[in-house]
Amino acid sequence: MIRIFEGTEKPGCNPLLDAMFRDRKRIFVDLRKWQLTVVDGQYEIDQFDGPRTIYCIATNGHGEHRGSIRLIPTDQPHLLGTLFPDLCLGEVPTGADIWELTRGCVSPRLSPIERRDVRNALTTAVVDYALHYGITSYTCIADSGWLSQILSLGWQCRPLGLPRKIDRAMTGALQIRITRETPALLQAAGTHRPSHMIVLDDHVMGHA
Repeated sequence: MIRIFEGTEKPGCNPLLDAMFRDRKRIFVDLRKWQLTVVDGQYEIDQFDGPRTIYCIATNGHGEHRGSIRLIPTDQPHLLGTLFPDLCLGEVPTGADIWELTRGCVSPRLSPIERRDVRNALTTAVVDYALHYGITSYTCIADSGWLSQILSLGWQCRPLGLPRKIDRAMTGALQIRITRETPALLQAAGTHRPSHMIVLDDHVMGHA
């Protein structure tokens, strides 16, 4: 199941969001050694986790966090536009129909096959979300470890500039185009994984 939340909450208020922030800390701070803010010694939460942030969270039958991704509207401060605009050769793409994908996180407790399935389910979910809410493209920042995975998903991507070294890894910015044909592109690549989706106020947007 994919659950979608709008806006962050203080630690201790929402068990699923708490689990997501804990896994973000394990992945990005403990394993990848990124220099990020850690709240209460266990939650990775930054200045872009705000009231308009959208969280797509994959859960199991027990409601546990399996993976997640963060969506930020680019008409407000966001990672690429605020901290890394130099990754773009031209202006940073912004607008009401352009959002940013960040903090893609899959639980370290999953097996490699489970991790791939969760990644594909989250990819399908953010495409469905974009088509439902009029988002025409996503921007994202990817290091060399993630770039090949992002490109292999099947959707249309274009580089926004030349990569540079950030935290010991070559990192670049991409723009991902979302159209009515994108789900078919994911299907052709074998990465389309529709699942039951609950949006915001528990309204069912769609399900397989």
